[in-house]
Amino acid sequence: MLWNIPRMIVSGLAGGCGKTFVSVGMASALRKRGKDVFPFKKGPDYIDSAWLFSAAARQCYNLDTFLMGEYGVVRSFEQHTGIDDACGYSDDDSYARYSRVRESVGGRIALIEGNRGLFDGMDQGGTYSTAELAKLLKSPVVLVLDSTKSTRTLAAQVLGCQRLDPAVRIEGVILNRIAGKRHEEIASASIERICGIPVLGAIPKLDPGMFPERHLGLVTPEEYPGKARAIVYAEETVEKYVDLDRLLSIADAAGELLMKESGLSTTMDSSKGRVRMGVVRDAAFSFYYPDNIEALVASGSEIVEISSLRDHALPDIDALYIGGGFPETNAAGLAGNEGFRSSVRAAIEDGLPVYAECGGAIYMGRSLTYNGRTYPMTGTLPVEFDFDKKPQGHGYTVLEVKEANPYFDVSSIVHGHEFHYSRGRSIWPGRVRFAFGVQRGYGFNGTEDGICYKGLLAVYSHIHAAGTAQWAENFVYAAGRYSMGKSRHDQSRPYRGNTCGYGQYSVNQ
Repeated sequence: MLWNIPRMIVSGLAGGCGKTFVSVGMASALRKRGKDVFPFKKGPDYIDSAWLFSAAARQCYNLDTFLMGEYGVVRSFEQHTGIDDACGYSDDDSYARYSRVRESVGGRIALIEGNRGLFDGMDQGGTYSTAELAKLLKSPVVLVLDSTKSTRTLAAQVLGCQRLDPAVRIEGVILNRIAGKRHEEIASASIERICGIPVLGAIPKLDPGMFPERHLGLVTPEEYPGKARAIVYAEETVEKYVDLDRLLSIADAAGELLMKESGLSTTMDSSKGRVRMGVVRDAAFSFYYPDNIEALVASGSEIVEISSLRDHALPDIDALYIGGGFPETNAAGLAGNEGFRSSVRAAIEDGLPVYAECGGAIYMGRSLTYNGRTYPMTGTLPVEFDFDKKPQGHGYTVLEVKEANPYFDVSSIVHGHEFHYSRGRSIWPGRVRFAFGVQRGYGFNGTEDGICYKGLLAVYSHIHAAGTAQWAENFVYAAGRYSMGKSRHDQSRPYRGNTCGYGQYSVNQ
């Protein structure tokens, strides 16, 4: 199937160039103009995605070929720009389908924010880079350049990007952190004459306090009381300093994409039963890929949102998914909610299937030490966590499943990513069983990741459901087995199904 949805990728030469600020401002400004903005974030990321979601008022999805595979990326882009809803695949007349798609996407635009520098990938060949994504989606690229103390050299940088890979369509430049009118004139004239592409805007140096940062990047919008004001500030800045009409023209000229049906279905099988899948979502735990939640729903889950900070105990659920986030900056609130902590630990002791990623894994430990203070966590695992000044794990991960567990098939390879300053300071020898061997990454100790205990798997590596189909299906299956056990057995002896080494240790020893 052919279709042509207006689209563009906003990239840069390095992280910190201002592309998130520009992307957020563009999303909000285009939405203000009446455009239906479909935001995407290239690469493994939760925080920038959350800001784009807030600005576009539409869920932001991640696109990453390492985590999802090429087909997974293209299929996700297709689904989440509404193409499936617009026309489906049932009509054999390709021209009629193409015409219907063009009509349906007239007011839509896909806005993709890149990550790191344009050609920065997993290796020296730039594998999995923003540039490779641009070629895969046949998307034009707009570069945001940090112009601090530079004029004609900016043109040399852009020219280098153009010549490094001519297949990447760099269609325009936005100058950021411009010092004044003369700075703008020299930089713009140099780029347009030497590189032959337009400068679409020049943004002056601005107050960085509108988008505050901390150790993992921007403060999440969920935690930032000035979120709405910050988005309006970005929107007004883009409206004032960037030529949105020319940007739209670039997006409109993106060209056609050829999509192929794979036969895969993402529709919920109505024959499947529904299980109650608890998802902890609050200021402490907010790192979830929307695709992961949607995969759980498609596999037969009813999502029950839970707060580890406000709820006094777990509700009636059949499984629990607790993602990453900032347990360290919310440690006092987590420690103070003793009733909730106790209910989580008791549920795990009773066999509740629990998948805990990164921050969620920390919550499963005995304690968390941050800024010199130690806070009790659930105490489920015999591990004490603290935080270093430098990242302990950062980047893509490759894990080999070595131990039986409810969520991943033994001997399978799992692609993921990690970014954590925390570490297990005290892991009791002989009382912890790891499910994964680490082929790439760090995990808990450089060689292992994924602590198993009963129905709990606590893992540092984040996964994406589009590239790890077995995860959602196995998770929901484990939840169904647990639910069946609750209904068939006395509550004091629930059915535990396939567990992670039940009864290996006592955390009180």
